Amino acid sequence: MQTETTPKTEVNAMLEVTAAQMKELERKANETGLSYEDMMENAGQAAARILLEQLPGLRTAAVVCGKGNNGGDGFALACILAEQSIPCTVFQVSERLSEDGKFYHDKALEQGVPMVAFTGKEDLLGYDILVDSLLGTGFHGQVRGLYRQAIQAINQAKAYVVSVDINSGMNGDTGKGELMVKSNLTVT
Repeated sequence: MQTETTPKTEVNAMLEVTAAQMKELERKANETGLSYEDMMENAGQAAARILLEQLPGLRTAAVVCGKGNNGGDGFALACILAEQSIPCTVFQVSERLSEDGKFYHDKALEQGVPMVAFTGKEDLLGYDILVDSLLGTGFHGQVRGLYRQAIQAINQAKAYVVSVDINSGMNGDTGKGELMVKSNLTVT
């Protein structure tokens, strides 16, 4: 018996969603059993995989984390890098954390990941890689305070810069922003 096969074709379609739609998709995923902690773990795993594939000689990393779930993605990544024995320092822009972000913050502390409170005076030079986990897809408006200083410090550093989910400072609906992280790579 002979069967006819149809050749597979690769489709590179891009689905565009608004920031509000993304938030709703995450909420629905959480309701159906994919927790926000699981989503952060997935984001951290994806970023780690890309980093290790594209920068096999990675020696030192700094992750700059905000207070929300995007910061939680960064804390999750820091945990994974620690498990891979890659020296990693977390610069924390806020002491306040989302409930889900705090889970990975605490886990990173348990693993001995150094945590440094970002005050605006830190020098981010000397790292092979800087990871931007400051502001997520729901950000809009102008970047202010320590977040502004953190973005400026990242942009002035000479490291390879990776943004998690979106470049901090960018409006997720328009792709624009008055001040944004200039990354070499964005992992979504």
